Amino acid sequence: MLWKVLGRAGVALAAGAAVLATAVPANAASYSAFAFSRSSSEPTIYDFINSATTSLDMTMYELKDTTAVNDLIALKNKGVTVRVILDGAHKSANQSAYNALTSAGVVWSSSTFVYTHQKTVTADGAKSLILTGNLTSQYYPTGRDYGVFDDDSRDVASIEKVFNADYTSTAITPTDGDHLLWSPTDSRNRLLSLINGATTTLDAEELELSDSAVVNAIVARAQAGVAVRLVLESPSSYSSEVSAIKAAGGTVVGYSDPNGFYIHAKAMVADYGLSTQKVEAGSMNISSNSLSNNRELGIILTGTGVTQAVATTIETTFDSDYSGGTTA
Repeated sequence: MLWKVLGRAGVALAAGAAVLATAVPANAASYSAFAFSRSSSEPTIYDFINSATTSLDMTMYELKDTTAVNDLIALKNKGVTVRVILDGAHKSANQSAYNALTSAGVVWSSSTFVYTHQKTVTADGAKSLILTGNLTSQYYPTGRDYGVFDDDSRDVASIEKVFNADYTSTAITPTDGDHLLWSPTDSRNRLLSLINGATTTLDAEELELSDSAVVNAIVARAQAGVAVRLVLESPSSYSSEVSAIKAAGGTVVGYSDPNGFYIHAKAMVADYGLSTQKVEAGSMNISSNSLSNNRELGIILTGTGVTQAVATTIETTFDSDYSGGTTA
């Protein structure tokens, strides 16, 4: 499995700009973000798991983190209702965690999706952590990934409703709450809306870059005079896409050392610092399979105010990763 951590999270803020701009949060919601620590552990994630007092629901493409698994078992032993969905098409990586969590409510994902690539943790049905990266400790020291905390009640209710259906392999059409985008339903359209709405800047940090509709939208923004910057893992794998973006006036940098820094993130920031600002982060890669065939989840936040901390975290990290990359 390619574990690509996107640093400098240029996450595609997607769809419904007008809707998102006017939506009123369901409660006094708060949003915050962090970049993975690039160390051997992720205490921010462990602390969130351990904050659960009544329930802990997790959907994870790959779970190979002994600390996280042990924390889930400890929660179960304390009386917390623990439920975990692991990707059933990726059993070679997940079998050990599945075996350890058998008594703690673990299931394999539905075969409806090519992959259940989503990476989400919800504590007490009240707060969700939406991740671009998996809980795979061997990749923590070298990977770029992001996490976004969201306690908007409509977002969390949507995440939990989909979790309940996916946990029992029941068909469902997800709803977006106030800020969500889902595969395989609306993620491409939501990302296209974010990209097409960019007026001054568009920064994206991506592991993959092969979906033609998204690539064409990025090219069009660059041609329209928007300052487009991309950070990619292994740009040479997407030579035609990179060439088209550069020809349109965009700039692309990359990382390609298999033993060094790895861009696994999936993030976009449009119009940073403006009232029209949008920031996106999630599990979906810019690939047709990820957008059309997988179970994926991301978040798009619009404007400044209470969402500014998320945009600042991702944009600041993106700037650093962009500065350190090799020009494609």
